[in-house]
Amino acid sequence: MQIHKIAVIPGDGIGPEVIAEGCKVLECVARLDGGFRFEFDTFPWGCEYYLKTGSMMAEDGIEQLKAYDSIFLGAVGFPGVPDHVSLWGLLLTIRKSFDQYVNLRPVKLLKGAPCPLKDVKREDIDMVFVRENSEGEYAGSGSWLYRGKPHEVVIQDGVFSRHGCERIMRYAFELARHEKKTLTSISKGNAMNYSMVFWDQIFSEMSQEYPDVKTASYLVDAASMMMVKSPEAFEVVVTSNLFGDILTDLGAAIAGGMGLAAGANMNPERKYPSMFEPIHGSAPDIAGRQIANPLATVWAASQMLDFFHHEEWGKRLLDAIEAVMLEAVALTPDMGGTATTAQVGDAIVSYLMKGKDS
Repeated sequence: MQIHKIAVIPGDGIGPEVIAEGCKVLECVARLDGGFRFEFDTFPWGCEYYLKTGSMMAEDGIEQLKAYDSIFLGAVGFPGVPDHVSLWGLLLTIRKSFDQYVNLRPVKLLKGAPCPLKDVKREDIDMVFVRENSEGEYAGSGSWLYRGKPHEVVIQDGVFSRHGCERIMRYAFELARHEKKTLTSISKGNAMNYSMVFWDQIFSEMSQEYPDVKTASYLVDAASMMMVKSPEAFEVVVTSNLFGDILTDLGAAIAGGMGLAAGANMNPERKYPSMFEPIHGSAPDIAGRQIANPLATVWAASQMLDFFHHEEWGKRLLDAIEAVMLEAVALTPDMGGTATTAQVGDAIVSYLMKGKDS
């Protein structure tokens, strides 16, 4: 039997509540399949750990995580811990240490999901963002000069390497070719006259290697408007770290809300563990109340199953999410329901079990 070893980091706020449902669903899938199983080990890292120890994770945390096939992350962030401390101390440290250079975020309007856009068909919103996840604007390079002085200066560098740009674009081109979809590059080459001109140049060069893939390029401001007015124009999208971060939140807003937003941080070569997470944040204001929406976590579990080559199960989880939303019985308050977080997870499990009996 195939064993998938999963490092679970529930994290902060609503993280433990939603990640429990994700693990529940994965265990159900493994039981139904019978050909593989999951082994979960939980790590208590996050902001509470930081307040006790001064670190977001154990000193040898990266070394501990190396032993796992993937990481299941709940959420990071809590009042009292500055956001840059919580982010750089855990999430970005894991992404960079394990060279998780592909951030894959689906923006797909599922059946039953609410959409704020008028006159938009469900099939019009069906895109996947391939976000560069290892360098760019989040490289962490810069300087803070004359701190606290009237003439203090801050420099934040964007780092764009040919290696980094080429490998994320190649991943996107291969995905577009495999899915027989268009590929759109989003940058800001008119204003960022070094980094984004470089990005555009490399995208143009690589397009020559993939004559069968129809491509387009847009400035990020124009792309933001088009995502709202003409979302059908986007299928596979490749963009930089910062733009991908922002645009996928816009994508979540038009495809059902943050309660349905999932993301995969992948090392495609599988040299290191990949990490899967809901991207809605820790929502400390509702933590412990069992009203957090776990569907994004279930979608992240679907991405994990895809990564482990259990694509049929990944699809069945998306089908289950759609079924639960269409039935509209077990929905959390953010989606107009009264169900608890655990009840939504139970509804997903119930759908999967019905599939077994049919």
